[in-house]
Amino acid sequence: MTDSRPVVTRFAPSPTGYLHIGGARTALFNWLYARGRGGKFLLRIEDTDRTRSTPEATEAILKGLTWLGLDWDGEPVSQFEGRERHAEVAREMLANGTAYKCFSTPEEIEAFREAARAEGRSTLFLSPWRDSDPATHPDAPYVIRLRAPREGQTVVRDAVQGDVTFGNDQLDDMILLRSDGTPTYMHAVVVDDHDMGVTHIIRGDDHLTNAARQIQIYQAMGWEIPVFAHIPLIHGPDGKKLSKRHGAVGLHEYAASGYPAAAMRNYLARLGWSHGDDELFGDAQAKEWFDLSGIGKAPARLDFKKLEHVSGYHIAGMNDSDLMREIEGYLAETAAPALNAVQIARLTPALGALKAKAKTLPALLEQGHFALIERPVTVEEKAATSLDTVSRGILGELTAALQHVSWTRDDLEAATKEIGESHGLGLGKIAAPLRAALAGRSSTPSVFDMMLALGREETLARLQDHAG
Repeated sequence: MTDSRPVVTRFAPSPTGYLHIGGARTALFNWLYARGRGGKFLLRIEDTDRTRSTPEATEAILKGLTWLGLDWDGEPVSQFEGRERHAEVAREMLANGTAYKCFSTPEEIEAFREAARAEGRSTLFLSPWRDSDPATHPDAPYVIRLRAPREGQTVVRDAVQGDVTFGNDQLDDMILLRSDGTPTYMHAVVVDDHDMGVTHIIRGDDHLTNAARQIQIYQAMGWEIPVFAHIPLIHGPDGKKLSKRHGAVGLHEYAASGYPAAAMRNYLARLGWSHGDDELFGDAQAKEWFDLSGIGKAPARLDFKKLEHVSGYHIAGMNDSDLMREIEGYLAETAAPALNAVQIARLTPALGALKAKAKTLPALLEQGHFALIERPVTVEEKAATSLDTVSRGILGELTAALQHVSWTRDDLEAATKEIGESHGLGLGKIAAPLRAALAGRSSTPSVFDMMLALGREETLARLQDHAG
């Protein structure tokens, strides 16, 4: 399936709540496809449903996309603001005979369906006004309906699903313009996509039936039909449709759980798309590799263990300044206090050691706890057992010994080892009271990583606090 036009994709969410993880993946696929081909990625807010659309939801969507690192071209388009244009196209179709006025009332339509059900016929509404003489039209409210073909088939040539055929006798004359002059969503989508120059429509496969009906509008207007790619939905780990019972379904919940945006882009890209056996990659590779042919037909399953693995890979590979920015963003997302200058100064030199093991940002901060606390260090009950009289005496000796050594890992290790040997103890035995004094915990990074991050003055002060 080829298309010679410059690629234009779009993400078109409805602003009725937060950005769902499925919507985030759809946005990512559109972004990758456009960015990998030097094309445009557009954003349209489908806010025609005025009762459910809210400015807060729009803001949440924009915030989610920004956090995920998906930049869009131009200003976001409001579908509601294009309602005059949508109405104009419906009237144009009325004029060229591809649409017609229907005066049937909701009660008449329901009566038609009830009779059809009773007789075992299709309940697809067949308007009596489709081929009526305009001279017989009453002075009454009417809708504008598409004059859909009644015979033959409409084929959706889909880049993921293959050719999907719909019998035209199964598709109704859908309403384009309601009796109050407002356009329907189905009609507005087509007009917007055409006017925005969209060449590829990548969206969830729950829109597949919509595509057949929308193609009929393209055909009625003589417009070029874009490439459709309907992607399977995301399921929970149990294979059932994703819902809140599976845990996080909103993108903001992943941000608040401390997964870096780069890890989410990598993980979401692999959720239903593959490039050979490649699991771990950055944006440049994703943009180069991403293609519609790599999207599978089966629903993807969320796998939180795999997400943690991907997250750990990206945290380990980040440079310190980028990682610190991610940490600051995570703290802001969770409304936690920002780090102060002293905490940043202590945490930054520890990042090299911390990021090698952390799967998420909160796990990293948990291990970096020693750099974020102030003296006097509160010692947890489990760690306190290692601070007996003998250990406190050793900490006193170590404090004196470390006063004048050069503050390098080798020298710190050598001095500590020497003190231990004088007591017939290996490094492992001395590490426990050191952990307690420096961090107040029994599970910490290497004691020498902590000493280097804290610096001479703070290290000696913490040791002195707990020395005998």
